[in-house]
Amino acid sequence: MKPKRSRLSTGAGAISALIPAFLVLIVVYIGSTGWTIWISFTNSRMLPNNNFVGLRQYEQLFANDRWLTSIHNLVIFGALFLILALALGFLLAVAIDQRVRNENLFRSVFLYPYSMSFVVTGLVWQWLLNPSHGIQKLVRGWGFPDFAFDWIVRQDTVIFCLVFAAVWHAAGLVMAIMLAGLRGIDEDIWKAAKVDGLPPWRVYISIVIPMLTASFATATVLLSTSVVRLYDLSVAMTNGGPGVASEVPAKFVMDHLFERANAGLATAAATSMLLTVIAVVAPYLYWRSRKGGRA
Repeated sequence: MKPKRSRLSTGAGAISALIPAFLVLIVVYIGSTGWTIWISFTNSRMLPNNNFVGLRQYEQLFANDRWLTSIHNLVIFGALFLILALALGFLLAVAIDQRVRNENLFRSVFLYPYSMSFVVTGLVWQWLLNPSHGIQKLVRGWGFPDFAFDWIVRQDTVIFCLVFAAVWHAAGLVMAIMLAGLRGIDEDIWKAAKVDGLPPWRVYISIVIPMLTASFATATVLLSTSVVRLYDLSVAMTNGGPGVASEVPAKFVMDHLFERANAGLATAAATSMLLTVIAVVAPYLYWRSRKGGRA
């Protein structure tokens, strides 16, 4: 058994080793977040200043048509992206859970898009959806001259193109999370359901999906944070166009911070996005803490 003095010195050494990490956390993360929130209450332009103006930047922000359009686009994108990515990922997980041949190959193929950055994903889908040399040109070359698939250049449909690309990118991650949950379900449940004569679809809806609540919650939180900070996919595919039809809040922040030299308005938008992330993550963390406490 180690002497008491030796244990104390070991503990002090461990704490001293963690001090740099704590300093980085406090100064870089918490400090920069607090500074950003403070700047949103000033009239900063190109360079930050301390001229306090209260909520004026937030009033201007929510009176800005471009910001409201970006919020509208994000709501549409987020709702469709969450529903389709969760549904497709779950179906892929169910398919692989049937002990198919070459399971490892299928898992790698489905998970591969998630290994790429959103920039690469955006460029690939920009090429595929471009009417001049993508799917539309390919199908017309097959002898269908009237075929039209120009959603990416139309203001009323371009947001759905972002959804296609994002679902393709993230469905593999959802599949991996759901597959881990499915593999944790006791085989006796399936045997009992088979004895009772329940059809497979009823077993999944009534038994399996409720048992995967934690998996669905984890996947939803991960996808939701991706929705709020969506930027690179929009820039790579459409650069927010045509017009501002695919504008998203993160692009609004970057444009006003670096191109329009309006740091006050940009930080107000960034703070609003931060509050949105907190609103998404906080209930999940509370639920996990309550669940852990009951366990």
